[in-house]
Amino acid sequence: MWQVHARTLFGDDPVRFDPRVKVDFPMIAENQRSFPVAIDARAIPGVTRIMLLADLNPIPIAIDYRPTHAAAYVATRIKLDQRTPVRGAVQLANGAWLVSGGWVDAAGGGCSAPPVSRVKGDWADHLGEIRGEAWPMADGVSRLRLNFRHPMDTGFVDNIATYHLEALAVKDAGGRTLGEMGIWAAVAEDPAITLMVDGKPGDALTIAARDTNGRDYKAALSVARQSPMPGGR
Repeated sequence: MWQVHARTLFGDDPVRFDPRVKVDFPMIAENQRSFPVAIDARAIPGVTRIMLLADLNPIPIAIDYRPTHAAAYVATRIKLDQRTPVRGAVQLANGAWLVSGGWVDAAGGGCSAPPVSRVKGDWADHLGEIRGEAWPMADGVSRLRLNFRHPMDTGFVDNIATYHLEALAVKDAGGRTLGEMGIWAAVAEDPAITLMVDGKPGDALTIAARDTNGRDYKAALSVARQSPMPGGR
């Protein structure tokens, strides 16, 4: 399956496995509907794109992130449909891809189970709600944590069509794009996304997202006015 994905996603671009791409996740999925993954490629210069994928998921790609004015780091939660390799792939400015990852044991069914909010029936009451916080770190970078309320329907449940967030952009007060992301239904319900974008204490950030029904979501926040956090995630 990896060979198929590599041909489809990377075409003729050079691809090699590189342990500097740090892909962190639990070895066993306790909850296949919401499995945490972090990709950290800050040790690699010139990263222009980060992809998160699970080889054996029916929707293999979870996110496709372009950190234009941000550190090469992203964390989120994804669905797992079975035991599968989970990989992070980063593209360099010269077009080459570096890949890393590992196997995850999962009971399965995360992509075909109905979202909890669908079962409760209250998903529409909170659709599009956004919560976010940003904390300054070293070197003029801020850690941005975003939470969206959205069912992230895969389309694999009877009578529930595909419906998910598909795009996200973070901009500064001047309208400069700090990072933008394509999002697929493999991301867990009520997405939680962590980025490290350019920003100092007090800087204003704007968040814009869109889902597959064309609904737009917007939010604004400021980086906390506090001393920078040392390193970390």
